[in-house]
Amino acid sequence: MRVEFMADGLTLAGDLRVPGGVGPWPGLVFTGPFTGVRDQVTGLYAARLAERGYATLAFDHRNWGESEGRPRHHEDPQGKLHDLRAAVSFLRARAEVDRERIGAVGICLGAGYALKFAAFDPRVKVFAGIAGAYNNPYAMRGADLAPHLDVLERQDLGGPVEYLPAVAERGEAAMPGDEPYAYYGGERGASPHWANEVTRGSVLELLTMDNMMGSDFLSPKPALIVHGVVDRFCTPEGAEEVFKRLDQPKKIVWVDAKQHIDLYDREPYVTQAVTATADFLGEHL
Repeated sequence: MRVEFMADGLTLAGDLRVPGGVGPWPGLVFTGPFTGVRDQVTGLYAARLAERGYATLAFDHRNWGESEGRPRHHEDPQGKLHDLRAAVSFLRARAEVDRERIGAVGICLGAGYALKFAAFDPRVKVFAGIAGAYNNPYAMRGADLAPHLDVLERQDLGGPVEYLPAVAERGEAAMPGDEPYAYYGGERGASPHWANEVTRGSVLELLTMDNMMGSDFLSPKPALIVHGVVDRFCTPEGAEEVFKRLDQPKKIVWVDAKQHIDLYDREPYVTQAVTATADFLGEHL
């Protein structure tokens, strides 16, 4: 069912899925890939895990999809954490949900957000990250930040918000190359609520955010990492670093996927990830 809830005075749009039968059910809040909206990757995983006995909430973060917020299509790291907090509050108030059994599931960039969020919110009892991007500014040392600040300076002085394509097979884009375009540029990621643009300021946010630090503070909450053995966009080394920094209980599951976007919508990889997540949640939530 389509639902709405508030975060910092903004109305956010989501889809609440509840298993058939008698509840209350353990609840899961989802956050997903950079530029993604709820009827793409998070919606798929939310639907599949609802079939496994979880009340799931996939939603559009502020500035994206059907949710409010400006500038449009802008990455707001702190705002996304506030959105997740409000999403958990919404879930815990629903009669269909067991308010004491809430988990956070993130895919791609959302895995980093879910990790950092779960580390500092005691209401969240378990974390699962799938094909995760665990951004760490130490990995970005040496990046030239000056062009990004030039953009923001022009905006600070009254200029318009500047955009670039989210994906492109060739040429400039926030996510350049054939693999992101294969998902977002065609039918696989088609959504009436997704647009192929993102603010230029969003790139600076990606370069400077630190979501990996959540791995130092999550424990002793249970953590699951699911990752492809080959991933050019969210490196297996990043997943291994998070896993190494976590304390027990923790588990890492390697899926024989060869592209990052295999875990977005391709079989058998999605089923493998869903099964691993459901099994882990069944043990710890």
